[in-house]
Amino acid sequence: MADQAIPKHMLACQVLQFDEPYVIREVPVPQSIGPHDLLLKTAVASLCHTDSMVQEGKMAGTTLPITGSHEGVGTVVAKGEAVTNFALHDRVLAGIPFHQCWQCEDCNSEHPQYCSDRAGGIGLQVDGAFAEYILIDSRSASLVPAALHFTDAAPLACAGITVWRALLQTQLKAGDWLGIVGSGGGLGHLAVQFAKAKGLRVVGLDARDEGISLSRESGAEVVVDVRIGPDSVVKHVWKATQNKGVSATINLSDATSAAALACSVTRKHGRMVQVAQPVEVKIPYRELIFRDICVVGSLTASPKQTQEMLEFAVQHGIKVKTNIYHGLKEIPKMVKDAHSGLMKGKSVVVIDSTQV
Repeated sequence: MADQAIPKHMLACQVLQFDEPYVIREVPVPQSIGPHDLLLKTAVASLCHTDSMVQEGKMAGTTLPITGSHEGVGTVVAKGEAVTNFALHDRVLAGIPFHQCWQCEDCNSEHPQYCSDRAGGIGLQVDGAFAEYILIDSRSASLVPAALHFTDAAPLACAGITVWRALLQTQLKAGDWLGIVGSGGGLGHLAVQFAKAKGLRVVGLDARDEGISLSRESGAEVVVDVRIGPDSVVKHVWKATQNKGVSATINLSDATSAAALACSVTRKHGRMVQVAQPVEVKIPYRELIFRDICVVGSLTASPKQTQEMLEFAVQHGIKVKTNIYHGLKEIPKMVKDAHSGLMKGKSVVVIDSTQV
């Protein structure tokens, strides 16, 4: 079912060779719409750290060419015959999982995003949102609230849902202390705001001037520059928390020492949620054995959690720090700027200005 004449071709920004820049070229618009699929006219797409992993060939299962970005939003222009929870013209946030099996233990649990038997993830193994149209799975998608601007919604498709579930994984209650390593990054500044809105007291830890500044702007009660060294960082955090340490920490940094630091600022019997994806997570045994730190991993959120996160973002005025670019042709510049280390927040590209 479609509501308009859909063109045969479109522009897309693709990885054609690993370790090479994106290439913008004309490709076919998806024509084969499965029973559970949605075709979106892409409004806005956002850049994520994982996009660089795809570009460098570090993401399992990626075959080339592939259209980048797994953070996209747009308007439904066609849908499959089995789709009942979305209508034409709906404003939709694209879910990352595409064509899960819906038969495994994960698919039939509260965390279907962990299904390992799927066609892939958009922008990771199947074409993503750096294109004028994107084909997505309705069962992974979410409605974008009317009050949420598309440029704010796009980064929530991965950055938002990632820190939202990590926050749930901490199992903290209002009034507890939460540490966030990498608090001034694209994910971190959202984690700070979500945590504050839930009544948590936040210690932000970052290693960039831009990150320190954004941590404060986002509302972290205590901000520590980790460049002063791990021992000094621990002393600062202990002093701020009445010599107890934070009750839990979320680690968003893939720096070699980040996981160990996240554990060391956490109180005994506390919890560290590992979100960053370095090749190896290095934690001294004393943190696990003598201090009884519980380490858990976290990926992204379920569709149900994603919808709850979107509504929460509107209700509590969560603000994404965005650096906005206009048009697919701006993506190479956007990538260069994002990799400079000087950017604050998330970079987004407006693909269809008529929708924003």
